[in-house]
This record gives sequence, C-alpha cells and structure tokens, in this order.
Amino acid sequence: MPTYEGCCAHDHDCEASECGPAWSLHEYIDHSNIAALNEARAGSVRSVFRPWAERLDLSQPTLDSNDDDPELLIHVPFNGSVKIKAISIIGGSDGTAPSQLKAYVNRDDLDFSVVADLPPVQQWDLQENLTGHIEYPTQVPKFSGVHSIDFYIPSNFGADSTRIHFIGLKGEFTEGKREAVIAVYEAKPLVSDHKIPGADFTSGHHVS
Repeated sequence: MPTYEGCCAHDHDCEASECGPAWSLHEYIDHSNIAALNEARAGSVRSVFRPWAERLDLSQPTLDSNDDDPELLIHVPFNGSVKIKAISIIGGSDGTAPSQLKAYVNRDDLDFSVVADLPPVQQWDLQENLTGHIEYPTQVPKFSGVHSIDFYIPSNFGADSTRIHFIGLKGEFTEGKREAVIAVYEAKPLVSDHKIPGADFTSGHHVS
C-alpha cells in the first residue's frame, strides 16, 4: 500500500448513508473561492467537491489539467476551522488519474514556483481509484485548525493530462470563520502584476 511517514491507504466499503456524515467537510468549504492553477476549464475545480453520495456521478463536470501538462494546484478555503482526517480522490481512466498528492495547510501564497521547493505537510503516493473505495489518512495533528488546504498534483499514471472526478474530505468542523486573507487565483494574470521574474503565469510554470 502507498505509505508516507507511517500512514497508509485504506480500503473502505460502506453505503452513502454510513459514510456520508464522516465525509461531510464539503459543507464547510467556501465553494465560491475554490480555485486551481493549470485547469483546462476555468472554475471546473468547484465541481469535484461534492457530497459523498454523488462521488460516482459521472454527469458532473471533471477537473482536467491543460494538455501536455499533468500538474494541478488546488486551493480550498473553508468557512471556519476544520480537522481533516482522510482524503479520497477519484481520478480518470487511461492513465489520467493523479499518481501523487501533496498537501499544504493555511497558505495563501502558493503557485507552482513556490511548491517546487516547499516541503509539503504530508504527501501520498496514490492508486488508480475509480470507485472511491480508497481513503488516504492524514497525520491528524498536522491537519487540525485548518482554514484552507492546497493540493499539489505533480504527476499522473502516464497520460498527457490529469483528470479528477471527485475529491472528498473526511473530518470535523471545529469553529466558525475567522478573519483571514483569501487567496485569489487569477485565470490569466498579467505578468506585470507579479514579482517573480521569468514566470509564465498562464500555465503557472517557471520559464528558464
């Protein structure tokens, strides 16, 4: 099983009525401010955070990375403080599913140039999971008091682009919203607005 610092993926098999309450953190996400870098369709990332019972609903829009670039960087703010105990991610078929996931907590300054050098709070080697039966436990003390979480997906299972159908978060809501800076991800930012020299912000990658 994939491992990272003693945590491993777990198979789980339960009905929506049994698992649903545990996987209810989508209710506390600030959906209007979810954003992603390198998504092929602007705003599509918001569709993958939905109730557990709808995880296999293939009529929902997918989150796809741009062609010939499997990377995605996803920012998820919450309407308060949460404790995240596990993550479930359902990817696409034909090698498009994410193969690795890195998580960062309570950051509002991330782009691809930053995460290239920043150690994650936790990372997981993923399995191709088309049904949502695999969950990836977190190191819970590191995922308590979370007001936002960023997911960096650097690779998939060999396809030119990455596809995600669903991301579920298992845990608890702990308190109401604090005053905080909300990260704003621009779909097509102007290079002049940023201070990092030589960066291509339309794709989020550094240009050498």
